[in-house]
Amino acid sequence: MENKAVRSCLLVFVAIVLLAGTFALGFGAASVIPKNPIREALGYDTCPTVAPTGAPDAPQGTNGSVCLDYTSASTPEELKTLFDPFWESWKLLHQNFVDQPLDDVALMRGAIQGMLAATGDKHTSYMDPQQFKQANTEMSGEYTGIGAWVDTTGDYVEIISPMKGSPAEAAGLKAKDLVIAINGESMAGIPGDLVLKRILGPAGDTIVLTIQRGEQTFDVSITRAVIQIPVVEYEMRADGIGYIELATFNELATEKLRAALKDLLKQKPKGIIFDLRGNGGGYLVTAVEVTSEFLKDGVVLYEEYGDGTRDSYPVKKGGLATDIPLVVLIDKGSASASEITAGALQDYGRAKLVGVTSYGKGSVQNWIALKSEEGGVRITIARWLTPNGHQIDGIGLTPDLVVEYTQEDHDAGRDPQLEAAVKLLLNGLP
Repeated sequence: MENKAVRSCLLVFVAIVLLAGTFALGFGAASVIPKNPIREALGYDTCPTVAPTGAPDAPQGTNGSVCLDYTSASTPEELKTLFDPFWESWKLLHQNFVDQPLDDVALMRGAIQGMLAATGDKHTSYMDPQQFKQANTEMSGEYTGIGAWVDTTGDYVEIISPMKGSPAEAAGLKAKDLVIAINGESMAGIPGDLVLKRILGPAGDTIVLTIQRGEQTFDVSITRAVIQIPVVEYEMRADGIGYIELATFNELATEKLRAALKDLLKQKPKGIIFDLRGNGGGYLVTAVEVTSEFLKDGVVLYEEYGDGTRDSYPVKKGGLATDIPLVVLIDKGSASASEITAGALQDYGRAKLVGVTSYGKGSVQNWIALKSEEGGVRITIARWLTPNGHQIDGIGLTPDLVVEYTQEDHDAGRDPQLEAAVKLLLNGLP
């Protein structure tokens, strides 16, 4: 679906891969809300369900709401005056800077970066053409790197979770690890997107990452590889429990999840364990579709805009597993779209959550390609809320049953979180 490339709940959460999405550039008054392409893609009304006050002759959405595009709060003359200092600085720089000639393209891109950074929102950012190209190919295919979901928006690149079977997992990288140096060079003060470019590279090359984990600092050597982004793995266990692991909410996730559910349900499982551990998220559309496989009705999530208005995302009819007992596994690597799904299932009492508190990515970004292939821009346009109105950004979801999974467990081949989920289903969910 083309519009899936339009908006992502991406956490950043950005894979050492991911930086994809879309945004529409323009000046906007606080009371004006843009048309919503994701709601349109899902077959909902094409405007916010709670519309701001607008002109009576504005175009109407399918639910009677008012569709408004971004408008300028300033007159053309006011905007000209506003930008006078910028153009004055541009001229002075070209007249006085010691090293000439200057790279005007680099200056332009730097100006965009600075403008978006001035919002103070770490998820509002600019991608140069190379980064934007990576963003739009890696979500659904493959790339060469170390195989980890990462957050590029903090002071240092942060590991959200390593991908299963990846060089990053083999090297022992964990959620919350910070990349503070690469090949001995400090990454302090270097934008996360530039750090990401240094981590990506040709398959077969080795890179040394200096990792900060709590109070510990150590070096890890990782050989880059061609990374196939995993989607779904599943099995019918000997104890009669169906197990499904969803690794990412990309454009293939819904189709592959439905195929897994159809196969498992034919075998009449006693219940299903839905494993979202280490799943850093993905497309908002996919989150709605995936969640709808387990719910008969209701709202998957709300998007709340800066002026307090909201969009709702109702459950899509036709879910395959709306009655079967369900347990969802989460951990601190479960972020964004994973939290949308887990949060909705928890709020409705449809599933018990088992594991540890999730990452806490509760904002929504719109990203769009700039004209003339000058890269793309990502802007936080809303915060999402669970069906019960909970805002989880920076907080995360608290499991119904908290179960830790330690390094000792991993080394011994134990999975206490999975074991706890199986026990819940076999004993009958309370």
